[in-house]
Amino acid sequence: MSRLSRAISVFLTVSFLTVTVGCGALGEQQTVENDDNQVDVNSITCMVWDRDNMPEGYTADDNTLANWIRAKVKDECGIDVHFVSVGRSTSDETIKKMVDENIAPDIVFTYSSSVFGYMTKQGKVADLTESLSKYGQNIEKYIGDIQYMGSYNDLQVAVMKRRGFKSPRHTAYIRKDWCDALGISVPKTKKELISYLYAVKEQNPGGVDGVIPWAMGGDVHSERFYQGFVGSYVENLSERDAFIYSERYMVVAEGAVEGLRVLNKLYNDGIISLDFTADSDNSKYVADAEAGKVGFLVDDSASPFTYVSILKEKDPTIELDPILCFDLPGGGYRNVAEPDYGMYVMVPATSKDKTDAVVKYLNWLADPANAEMVNFTPDHEDTESGAAMTMSKEHLFSRGYSGTPGDYCIVNEHFDFVDDKEAQVSLWTENCGWETPDWFENYYDVCVTDQFTFPTCSSVLESEVKYQVDLDVALVEYAYNLICCPTSEFDRTQHEEYSRLLDLGLKEVLDERASSYDSGELRLGK
Repeated sequence: MSRLSRAISVFLTVSFLTVTVGCGALGEQQTVENDDNQVDVNSITCMVWDRDNMPEGYTADDNTLANWIRAKVKDECGIDVHFVSVGRSTSDETIKKMVDENIAPDIVFTYSSSVFGYMTKQGKVADLTESLSKYGQNIEKYIGDIQYMGSYNDLQVAVMKRRGFKSPRHTAYIRKDWCDALGISVPKTKKELISYLYAVKEQNPGGVDGVIPWAMGGDVHSERFYQGFVGSYVENLSERDAFIYSERYMVVAEGAVEGLRVLNKLYNDGIISLDFTADSDNSKYVADAEAGKVGFLVDDSASPFTYVSILKEKDPTIELDPILCFDLPGGGYRNVAEPDYGMYVMVPATSKDKTDAVVKYLNWLADPANAEMVNFTPDHEDTESGAAMTMSKEHLFSRGYSGTPGDYCIVNEHFDFVDDKEAQVSLWTENCGWETPDWFENYYDVCVTDQFTFPTCSSVLESEVKYQVDLDVALVEYAYNLICCPTSEFDRTQHEEYSRLLDLGLKEVLDERASSYDSGELRLGK
């Protein structure tokens, strides 16, 4: 029996329990008076990202998946749910504006702790505590261990989305075929990596025009290009330090400047992409990677899958392999992983009368069986090992689905198969036919080795609300400017750039993080 058939069978078997326990009994239709208008509290609207990838003739609220969700939720929970599209690239700014103007949908979400902090501090979100107690059984069962991140003043004001496979924030990739051509082993340490990088520059083992030993882009919204390397110079990271410097602040932790000094030398020796800071949209970086000019890179963990697939089409002998090589002084690695929680899913205060209906819907989405159908569509197929397969964009469009159905899966991505190595590898292999199962087994091992998750808390710090948006960019600019300055000017530049960070509130943020930790009142988690 397929996973879809099994799921349908389960739905039919326990439909009564789902209605009365998971979503709240049908028939609890009610209305409330609000400014002399009748408001149906069992009709809700939910934000969904607009990525401009709907098939022609369909909308966020009228497509095969949206209609399937609406029918199931109406039948099982007695809730009418509709979807409101919000542009992905500007979603945080948009929802803040919509909430401020009292025109937001009943469900909004963000990955930004700053946006969450702003909305809670301003009293712009509804208290979900009582509704979760009544109707949040699936949320408690499947993702309850991360819900502390959605609390504020002992009230639950957000439902936290649970991530799926726990992958690293960033992963390093190397041209293994170039290692073989140079007669060296795949590096396992920074020292071995640096030897490889200089050999690539001097010998150009691929015989390519414009070889780039280590490629970087200039995106100021992410620290992925340098953070793993620089962070490996930070020794003896206690829980206290890990909280204080979590995570973009690691670039100013004790020892980090030595990592930046090494990168500065590599840059000035022609190892790192020339003038990479001018590549603000990373277009040159991506083009170089896809052209096969690059010997080493670090990126968001699975992003290089695209580069590998393109390279394989050009030349099947190319091997761009994931590796661990940023060793710590005491051995091993600090393989920084995403936290178990993802988005903050919130209800604007203007929709406070709809929290029961919202929680019933979110509780339905928390069930892994429902979440899998939403994320992969009810038409998806499974691998032989039981992992759900992602359909191609063309296949999705032909059936009236969005190009990214996972955007509707806003509560739980921890599907039944994600903790099974064989199933997870089979998922990648089936969906990414350009590489072998052995390659993906290695990728899996790289992902799970020496994982480290920075401690987090739900407390909203005043200094971060005030300074973090500007500091997030300034910290990346600090690193870039130190990597690219003339070596003789490194110390002076470091002093000037650090002073700029202080002017932007860095000391206040670090001091408040330290005092908050020392208070002993924080509930920390990962």
